[in-house]
Amino acid sequence: MRAIISCLTALLLAAPLTAQQAADTVAPEVSTVAGAGAHGPAVAAALAAKSAGLPVEGRTWMIAAANPHAAEAGAAILAAGGSAADAMIAAQTVLGLVEPQSSGLGGGAFLVWFDAATGEMTTLDGRETAPLAATPRLFQDADGKPLGFFDAVVGGRSVGTPGTPALMAEAHRRWGKTPWPRLFDDATRLARDGFAVSPRLAALVAYDAERLAVHSATAAYFLPDGAPLAEGDILKNPAYAETLRVLARQGTRPFYSGRIAADIVRTVQEAPNAGVLSLADLSLYTVPERPPVCASFRGMDVCGMGPPSSGALSVGQILGMLDHLPVTGPEDPETWRMIGDAGRLAFADRGRYIADSDHVPVPTEGLVDPVYLAQRAGLLRGDKALDSVAPGQPEWDHARALVDDESLELPSTSHISIVDVDGNVLSMTTTIENAFGSRLMTNGFLLNNELTDFSFRSHRDGVPIANRVAPGKRPRSSMAPTIVLRGGRPVLAIGSPGGSRIIPYVAHSIIAWADWGLNIQEAVALPHAVNRFGTYDLEAGTPAEALQPALEAMGYTVKLRDLNSGLHAIEIGEVLRGGADPRREGIALGR
Repeated sequence: MRAIISCLTALLLAAPLTAQQAADTVAPEVSTVAGAGAHGPAVAAALAAKSAGLPVEGRTWMIAAANPHAAEAGAAILAAGGSAADAMIAAQTVLGLVEPQSSGLGGGAFLVWFDAATGEMTTLDGRETAPLAATPRLFQDADGKPLGFFDAVVGGRSVGTPGTPALMAEAHRRWGKTPWPRLFDDATRLARDGFAVSPRLAALVAYDAERLAVHSATAAYFLPDGAPLAEGDILKNPAYAETLRVLARQGTRPFYSGRIAADIVRTVQEAPNAGVLSLADLSLYTVPERPPVCASFRGMDVCGMGPPSSGALSVGQILGMLDHLPVTGPEDPETWRMIGDAGRLAFADRGRYIADSDHVPVPTEGLVDPVYLAQRAGLLRGDKALDSVAPGQPEWDHARALVDDESLELPSTSHISIVDVDGNVLSMTTTIENAFGSRLMTNGFLLNNELTDFSFRSHRDGVPIANRVAPGKRPRSSMAPTIVLRGGRPVLAIGSPGGSRIIPYVAHSIIAWADWGLNIQEAVALPHAVNRFGTYDLEAGTPAEALQPALEAMGYTVKLRDLNSGLHAIEIGEVLRGGADPRREGIALGR
């Protein structure tokens, strides 16, 4: 098992970013000044630990985030005694600059918080909302047929009301310790002085150059002089620096009802493939608190965000089914048969039942009820792949006819895990949906394409789809920010980007950590074997490929793919241990 991890790490460090990996995901100033945005020595130590398969350790605080600049910004806040909520804001504002393809002010997020003083879990919903003028035919052509995915994505039609700034403000109101203006300092400095374009950002820009060229402001930023940004270019974003200064001085009001709001609406309504977002949508936006969703696994409670996210429900279902089964090690194909078909059963329920519970009744409690999951686990006791899977029938007071969803979620997004000096724990997954979102840029940040997470169809054969478009509705998500508790105390914070594969990425890492005894860095680096809809995806170029013959003999169709997760996790005990996915550029920092 240790050899599997070592081999995977070596392969990943040696391999360049492929086109498939790239697909998963105010004028600028570009120069080649050496040393801009240089990192401190802790970053080198963290990168060395990650490459060796070792977690970063600390005793008082820790952050794991998808880019070293963001991790450093959050770490500086934590080292000065700031809260996990404070550190999240500092990290998120930097991520929106240095990793703009994944998240930012123009997107949304889900946040899970464990309060050390009260022992309470809180989840905040910063998901984007559909405009009030949206109709069920938003993503259909004149004949009522669904649009092609990128025909819907690129331009204003796909943009939902951004939630990330409001979520940051709400988290600070509840749990902040550091003065709000201080939290924007590092991101503002980097935007003003510049940062070196990372290999990942350069590869993604080159891959997506044609779509990035559609909007003039976006093209000017990512394709200066008509050429994609190159690795090592020093990129400045004065428009973003000004936006951050406005937020630091005035809070989020200008974003939702002032000049920035007006610019967002103008950009959406005047863009190619124009959208219907309005000032009313921005001014009415709120961040609801949702009840946490928890499932039992190996005597622990695995908790996260409920609807409109499917993350906690589907992760909980996979683990809840496997809690009834003898799961052996990762080298055993039989293990992956059970894990894979548990994933298929969870995704069948997800496609049928899960949507925004403010608009559609969802059988949340029934889907993670231990009795129901024991029944579903009974389907996994054979020795061959399930011939077919279907949604189950959880206990539900609102039984109704629904038909399966067919929305498409492509890999992008980012994740932050944090533990602060007081023992508070934060797990937040943050996104603008597809890589570079709608490809529309205003005030130095990209706008999301989150509305394409809705089903493009509203009905099939006269039967409604739960995740259909509706005014003010939040599209279903797979984001799965997770906190695991043992005896009511947190022992793990974890999450990942990756579209709908987020669910198996998170579930499998928890299994690797809890069942197979891997340290948290090894767990997030484990080769991926993912089954959502019947086809078994194995991570190309890793030891997971060795599973192919046995899985095919069990009846699966197997495909080798680049599976570009971005897991960031912290194991919580007397010592904090942080892990960052070697497939991306992130690190863990702690003290």
